[in-house]
Amino acid sequence: MNKEFFDNLDFYIPTYKCELNYNKDYELLIATVLSAQCTDKRVNKVTEVLFNKYNLNELSQVDENKIANIIKSCGSYTKKSKYIKEIAISLINNYGGKVPNNRDYLESLPGVGRKTTNVVLKNLFNEPCIPVDTHVIRVSNRLGIVQNEFNPNAIERVLMQGIPRDKWNKVGEQLLLFGRYYCKSKKPICKDCRFKKICKKENL
Repeated sequence: MNKEFFDNLDFYIPTYKCELNYNKDYELLIATVLSAQCTDKRVNKVTEVLFNKYNLNELSQVDENKIANIIKSCGSYTKKSKYIKEIAISLINNYGGKVPNNRDYLESLPGVGRKTTNVVLKNLFNEPCIPVDTHVIRVSNRLGIVQNEFNPNAIERVLMQGIPRDKWNKVGEQLLLFGRYYCKSKKPICKDCRFKKICKKENL
């Protein structure tokens, strides 16, 4: 990855921000858990209802079935409703209801892996992180950053080595959004793409 690569990302994604809606720290954590195998657009519709109905204290006490009924369209709703309640209980019991800047703790929570933790640390605490989701995996392979590598942790390590640390948050989000809106899984916008000369799409 060189200056031209980063300039091209700036061309396609000049402004970048997490597209999950949230007003409180725990809302981002829960929204990111819900986003597994679900679009941010769908999650935002669901969390608008969920967070208007229940605060963190109420989420820690409400029947899981009531949570499940609200988040049903996000998929895996039985598991996710359980995760949400357990996360709420843990945050209240261990950190007074606040999301801490603590990777080990966050990754110990149910339904929270490295990608979710990276999203939370990056957006809440501006910690240098590169969340690797399906979009980043696809773009990384197509643009030759990795070759036939689909392990998120392995791809994250390669990206961290190739991107200056002070650009991790920006470029990580740009790669995700480039994959979401341009280098899509189906019907990618390939015509006149500035990355065409390095694209390996036909080999995948």
